[in-house]
Amino acid sequence: MRTEARLEPGADGAANACCSRADDVTSPVASADAISEDAIHRLVDRFYAKVRADPELAPIFARAIPGDWGPHLATMRDFWSSIMLTSGRYKGNPVTVHRRVEGIELELFERWLALFNQTCGELFNDSAAEAFRGKAIRIAESLKLALFYRTEHPWPRSVK
Repeated sequence: MRTEARLEPGADGAANACCSRADDVTSPVASADAISEDAIHRLVDRFYAKVRADPELAPIFARAIPGDWGPHLATMRDFWSSIMLTSGRYKGNPVTVHRRVEGIELELFERWLALFNQTCGELFNDSAAEAFRGKAIRIAESLKLALFYRTEHPWPRSVK
């Protein structure tokens, strides 16, 4: 598919280029510094395509999402929209959801972050990629603490 960029007014009144939904998930965002609903859609779709192909993460996700991925992708788009654009669309509880995931391990968060970081680098300029990465790191750390931290066990400084 071809990439079509159009100009839309930004919050400051300046025109910003953005991509149409007709673009496939492999083409870069027209304005690499624009964090928009369209950019989030593309990030979520590309990232989870990688997750489903990853030898470490795919089995965990296949057990958690054995059928239609559509609802999960929609939830993740709402989640990232709420995080990055403060849309308020996500109403779930990530800790509760992740506590039910069979086979989730502390070390897998590093692989998840590596794929997420790679995807951000493919889609965005450094500024936008770092904005997503910074949020992802904090989210992963919060989930790791909620799922694995126990006061009776020392917390590892770095898991590689």
